[in-house]
Amino acid sequence: MKNAGKEGLFKKELVLEAVKQSFIKLNPKYQYRNPVMFTVEIGTVVMMFVCGWILSGEHSQGSFAYNLIIFLILLLTLLFANFAEALAEARGKAQAASLRKTREETPAKKIELVGEIFLNEVHIVPSSQLVKGDIFMCEAGDIIPTDGEIIDGIATIDESAITGESAPVIRESGGDKSSVTGGTKVLSDKIKVKVTTEPGESFLDKMIALVEGASRQKTPNEIALTILLAGFTLVFIIVCITLYPFALYAKTPIPISSYISLFVCLIPTTIGGLLSAIGISGMDRALRANVIAKSGKAVETAGDLDVLLLDKTGTITIGNRKATNFYQAPGSTLHELIHAAVLSSKSDTTPEGKSIVELGKKMLADNPLASDKFDKYQSEVTHQVNFTAETRSSGVNLSNGMKIRKGGE
Repeated sequence: MKNAGKEGLFKKELVLEAVKQSFIKLNPKYQYRNPVMFTVEIGTVVMMFVCGWILSGEHSQGSFAYNLIIFLILLLTLLFANFAEALAEARGKAQAASLRKTREETPAKKIELVGEIFLNEVHIVPSSQLVKGDIFMCEAGDIIPTDGEIIDGIATIDESAITGESAPVIRESGGDKSSVTGGTKVLSDKIKVKVTTEPGESFLDKMIALVEGASRQKTPNEIALTILLAGFTLVFIIVCITLYPFALYAKTPIPISSYISLFVCLIPTTIGGLLSAIGISGMDRALRANVIAKSGKAVETAGDLDVLLLDKTGTITIGNRKATNFYQAPGSTLHELIHAAVLSSKSDTTPEGKSIVELGKKMLADNPLASDKFDKYQSEVTHQVNFTAETRSSGVNLSNGMKIRKGGE
């Protein structure tokens, strides 16, 4: 989803799909929902018959070329209105397809359970093939393929992609916090998970449904404006109809093409044609910023907001926490702190541990003397203590008997 906002609006695949949908939406069962464009479509059909009437020998309706041009202009007006709506919908469908592809292509390490014994054999299957009751295994670095409950093991899990929370959470079997969500990432240890949802009912599937369903909901303002435009359209229909008896009285025949042209120019065609695309485009724009709007009403409401309160900073910040500076305690030097922090973090595979190593090496690179001293300490490492969700600490043992630890107890 992060790459969605970088794609151009007129991407080739989206344009081709929108052009196709523009013709499909000419079906009256789609057009009748928009009274303005529905009347334009009726006028287009009438002009098509008038062109055929002229070709059959009728001379009272003007030249064939003039009527054909009117017909083509009306048809292009309809197609343009449909294209604007279809293009906005196509972007939403592309987002849903991207999410669906992510779900289907995520590999799952499925394992078999005989009685209460796990078999050692692991089968790699697409996450879309998992059903309720299946058991899969996840190790450090794996993406959890679907929603489930941990039945064996403990692990730290990065749920920032789902919850926005920057800090990894601990999930373990047998407790209140044993459930995991598809699309989150295991940062440490190994867990065995039992699938708890049927295919199509996971959290990711619900996100896809929200994205796909966004284009089918009208906002209150859109409904009110549609009613207003329908009223204007009815008024102008009456205006155009009353011109016919006046023309008869004045003995000045007016061709059908002129009535229809006048009518289309009078009614709010532009607003009616683009109205349905406005709400969809608003939701799509929010989606490109990684915000899913459940309805067009939510987008309209967001436009009236002055203050937005969020329950946690992780919702609007980068998903992973990152080290930015070192602060030494009294009685120690900054370089001693950096040496200890980097050494104890080299066996910590969490985002925090990696960021500490990255920051420490960057700061040591600016001081060759301190960097040489760090290399000496590194050569004296005899044992590394890997970070686990159970101990929540990592570190090293040095050959001189010194033990360096980082984390909780």
